[in-house]
Parts: sequence; structure tokens; C-alpha cells
Amino acid sequence: MDQTSKSDFLSLIKGKYDFRPIPDEGGLFHQTYISEDSVNETKLRGPIDEERSINSTGYFLLEDSPDCFSALHKLKSDETYHFYQGDPIELLMLHPDGTAETVTLGMDIRAGHSLQYTVKAGDWQGSHLVQGGKYALLAVSMSPGFHPADFELGNRQKLTASYPAFTDLIFQLTR
Repeated sequence: MDQTSKSDFLSLIKGKYDFRPIPDEGGLFHQTYISEDSVNETKLRGPIDEERSINSTGYFLLEDSPDCFSALHKLKSDETYHFYQGDPIELLMLHPDGTAETVTLGMDIRAGHSLQYTVKAGDWQGSHLVQGGKYALLAVSMSPGFHPADFELGNRQKLTASYPAFTDLIFQLTR
């Protein structure tokens, strides 16, 4: 897709859906579904003080701007990314056991891109467009569904101390 087509698609998708900035984390989000059913007992990592929806889904959009990235954060539920359109993103996961990995989400399977990837509960995660990218449209789904109390924003100093081999990416993915 050429740059004009990318710009046209981005305008179209932003005109169709009410994308809102994600506080603290970054990127843009449009909620598409929250289950009316809920659970009051889960095996979430940590206590829960109120019910959670069974699942939630939404569109996640990254654009080419300095502050448009998903800052390192962790959740108490697994989160699955579904790549739809645009340029690839790099997703960094910092695991509780001290290991880390990166995954590229995108359409070029031959280049090793993944169309879908699940980040496990308790992993630090953050993402950004690959260099030169203009936008990426993904969906995210969680079960149990997202709840603000289950979100923790990463601290640059603590994360670089725990994962020194990933200092450059940690700096890029923290505010």
C-alpha cells in the first residue's frame, strides 16, 4: 500500500471509530465489546476487589508520532493482539523470570511477522511502530476483560535495573 493509500485508510478508520488516547499507556483505543456477563472469582495475579467482565475487545491504533507508543505496562489477564492493517510493530515482553523477548506483529509472515500474539498476565509489555512506519491497526482481546485496577505502568529505573540487556528499548517504551 503506498503512502497516499495508507493516509486515506488511516483517515477512514479514524473517521469511522471513536478512537481515544489511552491514558498513561499511549496509543489510541476504541472499545468494541465488553461482555455483560461477569466473573467474581478468577486466578488473576493478585487480589480482585470487584467483578470483571468475562471478556473485552477493542481496536488499538499506533500512529507515526513521537509519543504514540504503548508504554511498558503489565496486566493481570492475558492480552491477545490481532494485527489487521498497516506497518509492523515491535512488541517487547519482559518476563517475571528475568528473561525478555521481542515479537514483530505484521503482515509479512515470510519475514517472521506474527498476525496474532498473546502476552501472558504478569509480563511487562510495550510496543512501537517499526522505524519508518506510519500506522498500525490491531485489535486486543482480554479474558477476563480489562479493568483499570489490573493495569500497572512500568517504571524506567526499576525495569532497566531488572532487564539491563534491554535498556535501549525500555527507554524507548517508558515515559
